Amino acid sequence: MGSETTLVPDIDHRIAERLRGLRGGRGWSLDELARRSGVSRATLSRLENAEVSATATVLGKLCAAYGLTVSRLMVMAEDAFAPLVRRGGQPVWHDPETGFARRSVSPPAGGLAGEVIEGRLPPGVSIAYERPPRPGLEHHLVMMDGALDLTIEGRRHDLEAGDCLRYQLFGASLFETRAGIGARYLLFIL
Repeated sequence: MGSETTLVPDIDHRIAERLRGLRGGRGWSLDELARRSGVSRATLSRLENAEVSATATVLGKLCAAYGLTVSRLMVMAEDAFAPLVRRGGQPVWHDPETGFARRSVSPPAGGLAGEVIEGRLPPGVSIAYERPPRPGLEHHLVMMDGALDLTIEGRRHDLEAGDCLRYQLFGASLFETRAGIGARYLLFIL
């Protein structure tokens, strides 16, 4: 049998470059970043070399270590800010582990704080984030379709189409979909 080659999408190469740059800019070794993020040194090395695609959980841990939102990391991986982003030009990232799809509807830029994300979670999926990228970020989650069980710092909220949950995030969060029903939502982060 020959060796199996995995093709990593272009966005993953740009994310890998940005992650290497962020770590280098802080003067952190892989061991230091592993300590700060809770992600193994081996995984960090593979991510920075674009040998694997990051999962939502791993990106969440890395962004928390750097004090960035995932959207900010994504826009840093993109070429430049544009005030108008057509749907076809909005970057979509896919979590290879869970099937979670994350569209940056309004990628953040320089002095602009707000951002909008469209999330799509397949049925029976769970994604946990240990901590926010920056404590106190304001979130408005608007359910578009399906159902989502969202636990914010130990308090569970069962959300259905049309519901809106507004919260500030200081600790852990858990996004869960039920068996047989996925979720599509818009998340506004300020």
